[in-house]
Amino acid sequence: MRRTKASQPLKSKIEVPWDTTGIKNADSSQTIPLDQIHLPPTQPRRYFDSEALKQLTESIKQHGILQPLLVRLIDGEKHELVAGERRYRAAKEIGLKEVPVVIRELDDNAAFQLALIENLLREDLNPVDETEGILQLLALKLNRSINEIPPLLRRLQHDRKAASKSSNNVIGKDGSDNLSADNNVIIKDQKNKQDGSNVVNPDMKIVEEVFEGLGLMTWESFANNRLPLLNLPEDILEALRKGSIEYTKARAIATIQDKDERITFLEEAINKNWSLSEIKQYISENKTPNSTPKTESHDYKERFTAATNKLRKSPIWSDPKKLKKIEKLLMQLEALTNEA
Repeated sequence: MRRTKASQPLKSKIEVPWDTTGIKNADSSQTIPLDQIHLPPTQPRRYFDSEALKQLTESIKQHGILQPLLVRLIDGEKHELVAGERRYRAAKEIGLKEVPVVIRELDDNAAFQLALIENLLREDLNPVDETEGILQLLALKLNRSINEIPPLLRRLQHDRKAASKSSNNVIGKDGSDNLSADNNVIIKDQKNKQDGSNVVNPDMKIVEEVFEGLGLMTWESFANNRLPLLNLPEDILEALRKGSIEYTKARAIATIQDKDERITFLEEAINKNWSLSEIKQYISENKTPNSTPKTESHDYKERFTAATNKLRKSPIWSDPKKLKKIEKLLMQLEALTNEA
């Protein structure tokens, strides 16, 4: 269940490996010249909503900067921004000469982790930057490249499903307590636990800790619903980054294969604020050859083989209604092959 993002994002449950003994002014802020603060070469956040930034600028004009910027010392004298880029940008826009800061001694890894967590727990973060930020955080925690994270999550999903299926099959079909082969599996599993051989996957443990700490969603939900987001066309991703359209609407519009047609439709859907049902209805009623996914003829054999393999393992053979459908399809296939 998704919770409301924290109003104090730096109080995340995720452990960030900075040395608290190295805090210069942990309990109070100090003021330094704005031109002494430099942006880091890599920032986790790529898009800032212009309207939200304008509102923040007006607020700072009236009330000043209420939450200090977080900076770190580099090369012993330079101050690099860690968290608070929106406040930094607003201060530059207004022309402030000095800003309040909290200074911490952080290495590159700790500073980037902290910046990631601070951004991930912001209310206004768009789903694309959020997804990419979570991938970056997982890569840091797991000490892997970002490209390794999606296949790792899919492998963890597969392992969990396999374990669940295995646990469901350990009891005999008749539910008896007799020492059958299935019951032997239970005994073996219990012995493994007693021997301490039932070791928790360390990658799974880290992944679960990251998502529990963020409290935004489960890792399974992230793998199922967020990873596919990054495969959307760039024009759709750009609209999502800007917050111009909701994720569900964007996914529907992404089904339009022709780029020019998709961009035109996307702009119209945003300008007219169409609902998801209106978007789906319009796409359905105005399908063109370019809007329909293309399937090469030489893929048919592969698709048929995959479908039949899946059918063999399917439980539909015990469903009388579905068996009638299968029979009808078989008759059609037989008639088709007789024509050849």
